[in-house]
Amino acid sequence: MAELLLELFSEEIPARMQVGAAEELARLLDQALDPILVTPIETAWGPRRIAAWTQVQGEVEETRSSERGPRITAPEAALAGFLRKHGAHRGSLRQENGYWVLELVRPAVPARQLIAEVMPGLLWRFAWPKSMRWGGASRFTWVRPLRRVLCLLDGAVVPFALREGEDDAHGLESSNLTEGHRFHAPVAIAVESVATWRESLREHRVLVDAAEREHRIAEGIAELAAARGYSVVPDAGLLAEVAGLVEWPVPLLGRIDAGFMDLPPEVMQVSMRVNQRYFALRDAAGAPAPAFAFVANVEARDGGAAIVAGNERVLRARFADARHFWDLDLRTKLRDRVPDLEAITFQAKLGSQGDRMRRLMQLSAVLSDSTDADTQSAQRAAFLAKADLTTGLVAEFPELQGTVGRYYALASQEPEDVARAIEEHHRPRDATDSVPTNPVSITVGLADRLDLLCGFFAIGERPTGSSDPFALRRAALGIVRILRANGLRISLRPILYVALELIENSQLRQQVYGFYELKEKLDQLRGFARDLIDLPHFSGLSVAELGEEILAFMVDRLRVQLRAEGARHDVLAAVFSARADDDINRLLARTDAVTALLGTGDGTNLLTAYRRAANILRIEEKKDGPHTAAPDAALLDTPTEIALAAAMDDVERAIAARLEVEDFTGAMAAMARLRPMLDAFFDQVTVNAEHPALRRNRLRLLNRVRETMNTVADFSKI
Repeated sequence: MAELLLELFSEEIPARMQVGAAEELARLLDQALDPILVTPIETAWGPRRIAAWTQVQGEVEETRSSERGPRITAPEAALAGFLRKHGAHRGSLRQENGYWVLELVRPAVPARQLIAEVMPGLLWRFAWPKSMRWGGASRFTWVRPLRRVLCLLDGAVVPFALREGEDDAHGLESSNLTEGHRFHAPVAIAVESVATWRESLREHRVLVDAAEREHRIAEGIAELAAARGYSVVPDAGLLAEVAGLVEWPVPLLGRIDAGFMDLPPEVMQVSMRVNQRYFALRDAAGAPAPAFAFVANVEARDGGAAIVAGNERVLRARFADARHFWDLDLRTKLRDRVPDLEAITFQAKLGSQGDRMRRLMQLSAVLSDSTDADTQSAQRAAFLAKADLTTGLVAEFPELQGTVGRYYALASQEPEDVARAIEEHHRPRDATDSVPTNPVSITVGLADRLDLLCGFFAIGERPTGSSDPFALRRAALGIVRILRANGLRISLRPILYVALELIENSQLRQQVYGFYELKEKLDQLRGFARDLIDLPHFSGLSVAELGEEILAFMVDRLRVQLRAEGARHDVLAAVFSARADDDINRLLARTDAVTALLGTGDGTNLLTAYRRAANILRIEEKKDGPHTAAPDAALLDTPTEIALAAAMDDVERAIAARLEVEDFTGAMAAMARLRPMLDAFFDQVTVNAEHPALRRNRLRLLNRVRETMNTVADFSKI
């Protein structure tokens, strides 16, 4: 085995791209070096370098194979083309069973030769989210100017160049050189192995492992904070980002002026995080501490005093801006900002944020019956939910939408549950975020996401395989999580229909405004506007059709969630296909009951019997069509058939009764009683009897079994 080390050294790589670049490098190397790879590829990344290393074989072994060519009687041109394709000569051919056969021998290739051959092309096709060209006439691109390529095989340089053709001006060639820290050790360093690469870079103030940099940052700022009686506000995303900005992390602490400590904690934290990549601190009581932590990339001779002073000065300016927006925003009550929403476009085809606000108010009123929310409070929260979009603080820090809305609502003497809903209706923002539990927050949160889904589906902006620019999947998953976490029993179909009708009415109102350009005309036109304007009905789909599509989309998100939880998402698909239930929690209860049945011996055998019946029916229905008529009792020829038909009478009644009261476990237990009769039927009865009438009757009996089981779930999908 031989050790391969590759390091790509460049100008500063954006922190958000480093992990993806390391994964891309590992993927490309795995493809290109598959014949010689011995161990999995390991990677490292940082502000100025992406590296990978592995163990490889010394060579690609010789291989022999044969390739059948054209018939012996084929034209000479066909044989010549075959030889040309494989780069072979006629002496390599032999005859076998009337065909020409080519004996292919691929000689052994040294690993060094293979690596040198594949590496230039690999780097030329390396995929960055954004890339650039620099200097000369080369077409080579990289995220930032690429300065060095280190490539070693067992300590020796694997020679190759990035120049592609004689007219390409790129002169970079592989070597055994890397570079140390930009400020502490900006010198070329010769290395011989992965171990010396790590050690040499550490000596020159570079930590190559991102995990080690993160650990040093986390421990360092925690120790500095603890020395003053503070703790660090956890922020894994910021920690990873900062580790991608520094090669030699030096944690430091700065002071926050007392004059800014009355700003909301979230405003302070977002300002520090977004603008400066600072860590927020808390005191022993959990309140914001008058200090912040940050990470420098150098060890200063004065212990960092000048760096701290500079960062404190910058933070004062940032907080002064935040203070300006905060004080200015507070001069206007939140409710007085609502009319300004008319000037903010939500989406060109869906109107303004004012249009959206009115839809949310109406949807919240409809939903409040199912969420046990006070209708007036829910409508008030929906009325104010988007008003903070007009504030200077949200314009400066969009991440604070909802949060500052709550503060401004409380400052405007709005009720606590209304203010809380303004913030919480945005939750869950992602998979790790909490779900609202307050009824008013739940109501507005559901209304917000339902309007989003219905609006964009109505105008044809559905998610595609890799594109979801309006975060509709996240919205659907948010609905699912809110309903599941709170155990809400809501029939979604009628709610979706209401939401779609509101969208249609909103579109109509926009067309009226656009035509007359005077809002005061709206009242006069409401009674006959539909006669004046031929509004397209959602790209040819009716409200019911579009509602079914959106419901299926939400159930698909539920399937994704169940898959992530390790649950039987295929059972959910089977249950939904059988009844298209629109109550998420009832759907889950039915799914749990079917899953429990399938976990028993009766359930397993019942599924086997179902598949056997379905297969027989599928084959026979191709011959003579469906057998949907009821079985004729007079044609039940054997005791086994009679017993199965009698059992079906009892089981159908029992399943219907249990489903009526949502006793899904009881329905499954009733279905399980079919198992012994079905086993006996398949053991003792010939379905395709010689007598046509008996055959048809037995197929109808099997169809009855299939349809009865399908009332609970489409077992063909399991």
